[in-house]
Amino acid sequence: MATSPIELDHPQGKGLATGTLGLWGSTVIGLASTAPVYSLVATLGWVVLAVGAQAPIAFVLAFIPMLFIAFAYRELNNAVPDCGTTFTWGTKAFGPWVGWMGGWGVAVAGMVVLANLAQIAGIYFWSLFGDGSLADNAPLVTATGVVFIASMTWVSWRGVEIGERIQNILLGIQYLALAIFVIAALWQYFDGSAPNPTPFSWEWFNPLGFTDWSAFTEAVLLALFIYWGWDTCLALNEETKDPKRIPGRAALLTTVILLFTYVGVTVAAMMYAGLGDDATGLGNEAIADDFFLAVKDGLLGPFGWVLLVAVMISAVSSTQTTILPTARGTLSMAAYRALPKRFMTVHPRYKTPSFSTLVMGIVASLYYIGMTLISDNILQDSILSLGLAIAFYYAITGYASVWFFRRELFRSGRNLVYKGLLPLLGALMLTLAFVQSAIDMFDVDYGYTVLFGVGGTFVLGVGSLAFGVVLMLVWFMFSHSKPFFRGESLNADTEVLVPE
Repeated sequence: MATSPIELDHPQGKGLATGTLGLWGSTVIGLASTAPVYSLVATLGWVVLAVGAQAPIAFVLAFIPMLFIAFAYRELNNAVPDCGTTFTWGTKAFGPWVGWMGGWGVAVAGMVVLANLAQIAGIYFWSLFGDGSLADNAPLVTATGVVFIASMTWVSWRGVEIGERIQNILLGIQYLALAIFVIAALWQYFDGSAPNPTPFSWEWFNPLGFTDWSAFTEAVLLALFIYWGWDTCLALNEETKDPKRIPGRAALLTTVILLFTYVGVTVAAMMYAGLGDDATGLGNEAIADDFFLAVKDGLLGPFGWVLLVAVMISAVSSTQTTILPTARGTLSMAAYRALPKRFMTVHPRYKTPSFSTLVMGIVASLYYIGMTLISDNILQDSILSLGLAIAFYYAITGYASVWFFRRELFRSGRNLVYKGLLPLLGALMLTLAFVQSAIDMFDVDYGYTVLFGVGGTFVLGVGSLAFGVVLMLVWFMFSHSKPFFRGESLNADTEVLVPE
C-alpha cells in the first residue's frame, strides 16, 4: 500500500527552464550525445575484427533493442515526464532500490565516457600540429582533456539554449565530414584507386552469417555503445516545449538517423579499405582503435585534417551533451530525497542544475586524471566495460515500462505492443547481451589488463555497478534518505515534480 507523498520543494517543478527546446533542438542534442564521428572511430574497427563482413548487419541488429527501448522511453515519458528518467521510472515500477541503481547506471556511464571523450579530444587536437609527437605527450593531452571538460561543463552550466546553438554548429560539421568521407571512399572505389576495392555484397546484411556467438554478442555490445546517448532527449524533457510528446519523438528520430549514418559509413569503409590486415584494412588490429586516422591521408590527401577536426569536434560536442542527462538525473534524485539536497540547486538565472553540473565536471576530470596516472590500459578497459552499464539501465527502463503499464496493456493493441511487448523484448535482448558480455569479459585475454586474476574489463564493469550498491547503502544510513527508501517521497502514485 503506497503512502502519501511528503511535502517537497518546487511543487511546480524543479526550477529548470521550461519551453526551451523544440523537436529539432532535442534531436540535435540526442545526435550530438552519441558523438557519431567519434563513435565510429572508436568501434568500427573492433566490430569488423569481431564479425568481419557481417559488421553492417551487426549495426542493424544492435539498433533493434535500441528502437524497442526507445519506445519504452517514449511511453514512460508520456505518462511521467521527469528528467530523472530511468531513476524515476524504475522507482515507480519496482521501488527505491531498483530505481536508485538505475540512476547510478546513468551516472557511471556518463562519468566513464567523459574521461575517454576528453582523451580523444586532447589527442586529436594536438594531432593537428607538428609531426604528431605532441599527441603522444600524456601530460599535455590529459591537461587539454581537462580543459575541454571544464569548458563544456561551463556551457552546460550556462544554459540549454546556448548549448543547443553550439551543438547545431558542431553536429553540422560532423555530418559534413562524414559525407565527405563517404563520397571520397565511394569515388575511389569506383575509379579503382582505393587501397583494397571490395565489391558490395548483400551477404553483409545476412543475419545468419554469424559463425561465433561470443563474437556476435561482442559486436552487438560495441554497436550498442555507438547508439548510446539518444536518451539525453528524454533527460531534457522538462525543458522542451511539449514535455510529453517532443522528447519521445526526438529519441525515435535520433535512433533512426543514427542507423542510416552508421550503416552507410560502414559500407563505404568496407568498399574502400576491405577486410584485410594490410596497412589500411579493417581487419588490421593495429588500426582498429582509429581507422579514420589510418586512412585520412590516402583518402583525402592534404585535406586529411578534416577528419581529425571532425573527430575532435565530435568528442568535445559529446562531452557537453553527456553532462546534461547525468546532471539532471542527480537533480531529480535529490528532489525525491535519493541524494543530498544540495544536488537540487538550480541556478536562479540560467535555470540549470548548477551544483550537479559542476560536480559532474569535477568528478569526470578527477576520474580521467586518476585513470591516466594509474594506467592508460585501465582507462581503455573502463571504456570497453561501458556497455555493461548501458545495457543495465536501458534494460531496467524496458522492464519498468512493462510493469508500470501492466494494468492497461490489454486495453488496446497499441498498448500491448508499445508499452509491453517491444520494451520487454528490448530489455530481454539487453539482459542477454549483459550476461554474455560479462562472461566474456571475465576471461583474462579480454581487454588490456588483468585484475585480481580475471579480466580487468569485467572487474571495472561489474565493479562500477557494485560500487553503486555501496554508495546506495551509505546513503541509506542517513536520516535524510528515509522518505525515499520508505517509498514516501516517490512511489507509483506520486505526482512528479514537473511544471504543467
